Formats: sequence, C-alpha cells, structure tokens
Amino acid sequence: MLMPSIFGENLLDDFFDFPFRRYSTSTTSLMNTDIKDTDQGYEITMNLPGVKKEDVKAELKNGYLTISATSGSSKDEKDDQGKYIRRERYSGSCSRSFYVGDQVTEEDVKAKFENGTLTMMIPKKEAKPAVEDKKYISIEG
Repeated sequence: MLMPSIFGENLLDDFFDFPFRRYSTSTTSLMNTDIKDTDQGYEITMNLPGVKKEDVKAELKNGYLTISATSGSSKDEKDDQGKYIRRERYSGSCSRSFYVGDQVTEEDVKAKFENGTLTMMIPKKEAKPAVEDKKYISIEG
C-alpha cells in the first residue's frame, strides 16, 4: 500500500520514535560501490562517509582486491561541574572484496581518496593463455 510522503518511510516511525534511535549510526551508505566499465579498465567508486584516509586499506592478494575501512568516534558532553551528561562511543570496521584477476599488480591500480569517496582505476588485463607443456615419456629399447 502506498503511503503519502508526509509520513516518511513508515507511518509508525514517529509513533515508535524511541530516544536512542536519534543517536544511532546509519550504515546504509557505507561502502556503497559503483563499478564502471571503461575502455581503459574498471573504475570503482566507493562511499566511505566519516572515514579518514589513513583508516582505509586496499590489498591485492591472489587476484582479489580487498578494501577495508575502520571508523571510530566519541561524543562526550559534560555539565558545568564536569559530570557526564552523555558519553557515547562507536567503532567498527568493514571490508569488501572484488575479483580483478591474477594479472593485475599493485603498481597497476591507481587510487584516490577525497571527501569520503574512494576512487580506484583497475586496468583490464587479458588472461594469458596457459602454454601447453608437452611431456613425453621416454621409451627404452
């Protein structure tokens, strides 16, 4: 059933709006990834809101590109006497892996991190056909 947009996503959201819901961390846009096929290769654009550049790691191992990010935050508020009114902490990590092929090396991948968006360019590399090794059995006689 379609609801008018004045109610938001769910009619009961406002009715059951518990106080702790306002402070929850939304992860709906964390690590959203777009992969674009270009003539030169693949362009990966990944959203990492609230993550610093030094907390993002990219590793290439066995043909898999793994991108991981860690994040932590602390919200401390005190009253006039220095007593805590609210103290909240959040920390977490996440990662995504993509198969890019065994022929891609670390030097081939170009990466840039700006304003919470990681952009990576991975070149297309043709799989090298396996050279057929003919092994002969020696025949005595």
